[in-house]
Amino acid sequence: MNSSRTTNRWLVWPAPEALTRVGVPRGRLVLDGLLLAGVSVWIVTSAHVSGAFPGWYGLLPPLGLALCVTALVAYHRTTLANRLAHSLGLLALVVALGFGAHTAGAPVPATLLWIVVSIAAMERLPLLVALATVLILAGAFVDADETGVLGAGVTTATVLLTGYMLRLDAEARSSGFRLLAQERAAREAEAASAALAERARIAREIHDVLAHSLSAQMVHLEAARLQIEAGADREKILERVVAARSMAREGLAETRQALSALRGDMVPVEDYLRELAREDRAVVEVTGARRSLPAEASQAVRRVAQEALTNVRKHAPGARTRLLLAYEPEEVALEIRDSGAPGTSGAAEDAKPAEAAQDGQEAGLHATGSGYGLLGMRERAELLGGTLDAGPEGEGFAVRLRVPA
Repeated sequence: MNSSRTTNRWLVWPAPEALTRVGVPRGRLVLDGLLLAGVSVWIVTSAHVSGAFPGWYGLLPPLGLALCVTALVAYHRTTLANRLAHSLGLLALVVALGFGAHTAGAPVPATLLWIVVSIAAMERLPLLVALATVLILAGAFVDADETGVLGAGVTTATVLLTGYMLRLDAEARSSGFRLLAQERAAREAEAASAALAERARIAREIHDVLAHSLSAQMVHLEAARLQIEAGADREKILERVVAARSMAREGLAETRQALSALRGDMVPVEDYLRELAREDRAVVEVTGARRSLPAEASQAVRRVAQEALTNVRKHAPGARTRLLLAYEPEEVALEIRDSGAPGTSGAAEDAKPAEAAQDGQEAGLHATGSGYGLLGMRERAELLGGTLDAGPEGEGFAVRLRVPA
C-alpha cells in the first residue's frame, strides 16, 4: 500500500488549486511579475551584448522572447487541464529557442530559458516527468556553462530546489483550499441537519397538539351520531356535543401555546404551571435556582403537566393534586401526584381505561385520552435523553418526568 501511494505521488499531477494563482497574496504576485520582467530584460540584453545578433538580426531576441512568453502562457493552461503531451510540446519549443540562441553564440539567454523551463516543469508537471525534464536539460547546462560540470551541477541543484519549493508552496496553498471547502461543506451539512431537527420538532408539536384533541372530538361526535340514530335522550346527545366543543376549545388553546413556543414567546415554566393548576386548584411548588430552559425541555414539562392534570380531571375528579418542579444542576424534574378521587382508586384507573368504561363509546374515549398521551410524552422524554415514569401510588397516581436542561 505504501509503495502504491509513493508511485502515485510520483506520477500524479499537482492539485487543481495548486495550479492556479487563486489565493496567492498580492505582494507575492507583484514580486513574481518583477522577477519575470527582470529575467526577460536580462535575456534580451545579454543576447544583444553577446554580439550574436548584429544588424537586423537584433529583432530576433525580442521576437523569440515574445514567442517564449506565449508558449509559457499556453503551458499554464495545458497543465491546468492536465494535458501532458501539449505541455511537454510547449516546453520543447522554449528549449528549442534556447538551443537556437546557444548555437548563434548567446549562451547566457539560452541558459536562462532552460532554467525557466526546468523550474516550470518542477512546479507544474508530475514529479517523475519534471525530474526527467531537468535531467535532460542538465546536459545542456554543462555545454553552456563555462565552468563545466561543477557550474552545471550547481545550476541543476538550484533549479531542482527552487522548482520543488514552489511546488510545495502551491501544494500547501491547495491543502488550505481543500480544508476550507471541507469545513464549508461540514457547516452546510450541520445547517441542513439543524433544519431537519427543527422540522421534526415542529412536527412533534403539531402532532402532540392535534392528534389527541381531534381524535377525542371524533369519538365524542361519533358517539353523538350513534345516540341520535338510536333515538337517545336529548340530554345525552347534548352532553356529547358539549364534550366535543370542550375538546375543540382545549385543542385551540394548546395550538396557540404551541405556536407561542415555536416563536419563542413562552412564559416561564413555573408561571405556566401555576396558571394551568389554577383551574384544578392544584398546588405548585418550585425548588432549585430558576433558569431559562431549552425550548425542547420547557415544552416537554408543559406537555406532561397538561396531560397529567387532564388525567386527574378525567379519572380522579376532586382529588388533591400537587405539582413539584425541581431545577437540578444538569436537568429539570417534574412530579405530578394526586390523592385519588374519594372512594375510588384515583388516577390509577388511567392504566386500565377499559375497566373504567361503561360501554363501547366510553372505552373508545378513554383509549384516546391520557393513556395515549402519556405514551407520547414518554417518547418525547426519551428523545431528549430523559425519562418519564407513571403509575399508581397509594390511592392516587403519580407522573415523574426528568429531562436534561
